[in-house]
Amino acid sequence: MGRKRLPLSDVTFACAFKVYSCFSGRRFSTDMKTAHKLGHVSKLPSYNSMFRYFEKPELTPIIQSLIVQSSLPLKAVEIDFAADSSGFSTSKLINWNETKYKGHGDMEHDWLKAHLMTGVKTNTVTAVEVWDRHTHDSFLFKFLVEATAKNFDMREVSADKGYLSARNLEAVTKFGATPYIPFKSNTVLREVPNSLWDRMFHYFSFNRTDFMSHYHKRSNVESTFSMIKGKFGDYVRSKTPTAQMNEVLLKVLCHNICVLIQATHELGIETQFRN
Repeated sequence: MGRKRLPLSDVTFACAFKVYSCFSGRRFSTDMKTAHKLGHVSKLPSYNSMFRYFEKPELTPIIQSLIVQSSLPLKAVEIDFAADSSGFSTSKLINWNETKYKGHGDMEHDWLKAHLMTGVKTNTVTAVEVWDRHTHDSFLFKFLVEATAKNFDMREVSADKGYLSARNLEAVTKFGATPYIPFKSNTVLREVPNSLWDRMFHYFSFNRTDFMSHYHKRSNVESTFSMIKGKFGDYVRSKTPTAQMNEVLLKVLCHNICVLIQATHELGIETQFRN
């Protein structure tokens, strides 16, 4: 009954193209008409239709799957990885002092946190999770490692001190990789002798130069966020939580496509693109 739904492939393309253009919905409609004439989409969606699909939770797993697929052609060159998170501002205003101290203060924009794992050689994103600003980085580290290990052979994983925990160290070594997560100044040895925690602590303490030479690969994840925000913006235009999450994920997808095209030229990687 009613109007027929737009093909999901057309809507996904339109939403990704919209994020890539960094234009408003009305300004982007001209680019979408050109894409339709070139045969990239079978039906031309209106900008209001795109906004409605941005708000659909069914679109989230599709975008996440496309992010993984866009990273797979680089699995032959990526064996070292780094994890971190960064925020993307929204249009919603919050009062930081009111939130933390129940007082009065300046209004600030709310934000979402994108937690991702990236290859240190090409900066391709192999796994990503988008949560609210209260989510701790360490909680999602295990999921990023497991998602990456499904498709990549990992040699080492770097992360900052915020990810330090026995659970996260074991999550990396479980897949035969070495975790390079620096210890804090108040770190002590565990009661269990010869544990992974003790071995990594001794390595960090007595081979600091060698440890840090591996750990400094983590700076590449900062470069990844800089590339995403510099090209596609550090804020989201969407208003609802689901649409905001999908918009951040689409920024990552567009980044991966750009990285893949660049790597194809620089590394001579042969790739096949499907419509």
